[in-house]
Amino acid sequence: MAEKAFTLGIDIGTTSVKACVYDPKLKEIVAKQTKDTAANIPSDQGIEGNKQDVPKIVSALHYCVSRLPRDVLRHVINIGICGQMHGVVLWRDGAWEKVEKDDVVIRFEAVRNNMSALYTWQDTRCKPEFLESLPKPDSHLKCFSGYGCATLLWMLKYKPEKLKNYTYAATVQDFVVSMLCGLKKPIMSDQNAASWGYYNTESNEWNIEILNSVNFPISLLPEVIRSGLYAGKLNSSWSGIPEGTPIGAALGDLQCSILATLESEQDAVLNISTSAQLAIVVKDISDLGYSTIEHLPYFNNNYLVAAASLNGGNVLATFVKMLQQWMLEFGFPIPQSKVWEKLISIGLEAPTSTSMKISPHLLGERHMPSAKVTVENIDLSNIQLGQVFKSLCNSLIENLHNMMPKDILLNAKIKRIVGNGSGLSRNAVLQRAVEHYYSLPLEFTCGGDAAKGAAIAVIQNNCPGPN
Repeated sequence: MAEKAFTLGIDIGTTSVKACVYDPKLKEIVAKQTKDTAANIPSDQGIEGNKQDVPKIVSALHYCVSRLPRDVLRHVINIGICGQMHGVVLWRDGAWEKVEKDDVVIRFEAVRNNMSALYTWQDTRCKPEFLESLPKPDSHLKCFSGYGCATLLWMLKYKPEKLKNYTYAATVQDFVVSMLCGLKKPIMSDQNAASWGYYNTESNEWNIEILNSVNFPISLLPEVIRSGLYAGKLNSSWSGIPEGTPIGAALGDLQCSILATLESEQDAVLNISTSAQLAIVVKDISDLGYSTIEHLPYFNNNYLVAAASLNGGNVLATFVKMLQQWMLEFGFPIPQSKVWEKLISIGLEAPTSTSMKISPHLLGERHMPSAKVTVENIDLSNIQLGQVFKSLCNSLIENLHNMMPKDILLNAKIKRIVGNGSGLSRNAVLQRAVEHYYSLPLEFTCGGDAAKGAAIAVIQNNCPGPN
């Protein structure tokens, strides 16, 4: 009887860590775990800063992996990892340690004293005037606030002493790979490198000369390899996973989510979870006439044409919390689940058309960071809660449509939109808005899990494991 051979997929997300064990022969997940990180911490930049505690993220990772069945984990033959893009964490030697019991490693831990917080993609400390003062990248991709290189350049100007405390920098998923492999210097995939800014995806090089011109600490930049290749090997057994198991260079969560979802070249993928993204796969970079669309490195030398909005499920979640707070001030606490259930129910019953116009830019957008939420045309006919919620849902999809109009999908011969993310799958009001604005059927498949995509990527794209 053939020995079982599984792949462990891990997604280090913005709010949670997910881990799954994938069977490539059956093409199905055989075990999975999820854990909220609760990692957000206050920033000295107030609401403009967005930081997370990396030890808490690593703790959530340990929770997930340690609760997967041991008899399954011992058959894991490789590991794929992805996570939230753009962000940056800095560290020096001693940033992780192995916790042992009876001479057996039981978990990895991040050492807070030897590392910075994770400055996430949601960080907005880099104001437009600061970004405009930076040299133009040699890349088809721009550099925005929340991108690793922009955050490091901000620190170089405003907190230079902080940078001197650290030797290495990478995304949080790259840190996890470095920790598990015991890497001396972090290794980064081209997907994550492109998400930092100042990386040319065609020459596969950092913009070293440009960064040198502004005294950027070049030594902090990780080594970059092609997405899908191995970065190293697990340097000790881990919850039953054998020592020496190959681990892929960490990937982007969007790319892995797309990989797990796409069933045809004629599919577009719409993901709405914390934020919102609409993407299709193409072979080459081309000028589509919209500054709101990016060509992101994908797999097999292909690109994702993507519209990535900062405003998605986070906007609706804020609206729900606002309603909860209002009711609490009247002395009527209502569970969040009940608020969601009622909003979706009355939203579906609301009239199809409404004169209310909402701009849902609660977090701005990368192409217009100063944008705010506005509401227009309020009158006595449209102030019912169901209509307000429906207008808000419509506005999120209309915003995506403004960034990536349906003509782009139709010209690419897209036949359907495949939905992904809990923010979309649980909200029928949003689903109707998608079909209205894009005039394409919206369907949900068994894919969509970024952790599953990370597992598939390391199987499909890898060369032989590292020595």
